Amino acid sequence: MSKFRVAVIGCGGIANGKHLPALKAQSHRCDLVAFCDILEERAVAAAEKYGVPGAKVYTDYRQLLAEVKPDVVHVCTPNRSHADISVAALEAGSHVMCEKPMAKTAADARRMVEAAKKTGKKLTIGYQNRHRPDTIALKRACENGDLGEIYFAKAHALRRRAVPTWGVFLNEYEQGGGPLIDIGTHALDLTLYMMDNYEPASVMGQTFKKLGDQRETGNAFGDWDPVEFTVEDSAFGFIKMKNGATIILESSWALNITDVCEAQTTLCGTKAGADTTKGLRFNMAEYGHLAEKRVSTDGEGVDFFDASSQQSPGERETALWYDALEAGTDPVVLPEQALVVTEILEAIYESAKTGKAVYFD
Repeated sequence: MSKFRVAVIGCGGIANGKHLPALKAQSHRCDLVAFCDILEERAVAAAEKYGVPGAKVYTDYRQLLAEVKPDVVHVCTPNRSHADISVAALEAGSHVMCEKPMAKTAADARRMVEAAKKTGKKLTIGYQNRHRPDTIALKRACENGDLGEIYFAKAHALRRRAVPTWGVFLNEYEQGGGPLIDIGTHALDLTLYMMDNYEPASVMGQTFKKLGDQRETGNAFGDWDPVEFTVEDSAFGFIKMKNGATIILESSWALNITDVCEAQTTLCGTKAGADTTKGLRFNMAEYGHLAEKRVSTDGEGVDFFDASSQQSPGERETALWYDALEAGTDPVVLPEQALVVTEILEAIYESAKTGKAVYFD
């Protein structure tokens, strides 16, 4: 069959860090034919490095969609524009992979779901942490019923001092929030995915901006500008599902804590528990005693083998996306699942503002 003609809209950090290298690994079935960015030089650089001969460069995504008519579009822009670009691409006849989070608001995310249904085109969201070796194994255990009924969980996205100081990460207008919508979204997606539970009943949340005005912070990416820091530096949520299961979501870019972990989950079931915070671990009772099992997913103890040389989560995400497009099957991340993630995140922000619980129908 002929190759997919692919366009990338947004040629900044996430495009160069994940999407473009992963698409290059799929060059046997993908041709990168067009690149768009509001900064033309970034699109030019991406086209020169990753594009096929004659790849086109744009600063207006509408013009790209009208002239190129790509088969697939990867949306790698700030959160505020995810919905507008994705809906336009779907309506132009393209399948869409949009980077996480799905959208800045739940209303925008719903527009994306409706556009995919109306056009019959496929839509997925870039939650690549589903494709790590540890989370693939954990998902198999959950599907096999090894944990029993999962009724309590924690979604972990905690950094001590790792505030992203580039791009628009600190800009509430462009992004919709800080660590909650940036990295908390990954932890929540993983947790809901493992529980296979997408029916929230109520949400309580609290956000903080306690460290954002400080200087000489020891931040991993260098000190931030307090004037530009317009989002929370930490956020926490208490989520009750309709079946009574409960999730605690914790997220931070800057928090006085030493036990950090990002895009991880802890699950408590009726048969066993599991977590990914220090590698993949299971805990249970066996033969009348408490037991723990650790699952190795890094190839340790094998000479001449480096697990890091294997397919990265981003590469696996992209490969499975194009498998789904070729086969006409559902993508791993369904847009309806990503919508629930966005609805819960928005509810945490709303609860933090009002001091009240947010209830779902």
